[in-house]
Amino acid sequence: GGVRWAEAECQRRQLPGTSANKQKVLDKAVSLIRFPLMTIEEFAAGPAQSGILSDREVVNLFLHFTLNPKPRVEYIDRPRCSLKGKECSINRFQQVESRWGYSGTSDRIRFSVTRIVSIVGFGLYGSIHGPTDYQVNIQIIESETNTTLGQNDTGFCCDGSASTFRVMFKEPIEIVPCVIYTACATLKGPDSHYGTKGLRRVPHESAATGMSTYFVFFSAPGNNNGTSIEDGQIPEIIFYT
Repeated sequence: GGVRWAEAECQRRQLPGTSANKQKVLDKAVSLIRFPLMTIEEFAAGPAQSGILSDREVVNLFLHFTLNPKPRVEYIDRPRCSLKGKECSINRFQQVESRWGYSGTSDRIRFSVTRIVSIVGFGLYGSIHGPTDYQVNIQIIESETNTTLGQNDTGFCCDGSASTFRVMFKEPIEIVPCVIYTACATLKGPDSHYGTKGLRRVPHESAATGMSTYFVFFSAPGNNNGTSIEDGQIPEIIFYT
């Protein structure tokens, strides 16, 4: 979209459609484009060749996709949101332990909510072996109909700590009460931390209204790489109320 707008704006200003002119007409707007939410393949096939970025910016973004720890880039890494209010998160575990392995099986946990929320991402645990990159596919599925409501193939880098690391969807996903959903994360990478002493019911009180939203967790049927109410991955849900 940004490329087409830049081309049209060059025509409107009667400027030749060179890379330099496209960069000039876009100016600061280019920093609002969510390059970090793309896959490296999408970036290479599109923006990297579009002429709207300088060679230096292209290199910096490729480094952001491939290096660990990631260098800072001046682009937004959150999904586009028409969402009001503040970003919130809940964490379902009371303790963090080490060694959770990955062999291609998805970590899954089912949940429901007591008020409407829009989920924008998950916090996931990272490596026990220092700075590392993971490839990950995240999904939210409506459990009964097995409909995928949102998914993203992406990656995240972690620093070896027991913190959670943000992995975001491309668009917010609306979650309504009285429906059971499945949160799903399929990780590729080394052994990670995992959560334990899991809570079945996690409240979140809105600072603005004082209203509480409850997230209620259920174990999903099947293996789920070991993830359950008690233990596992997908500790954190990031959302707006």
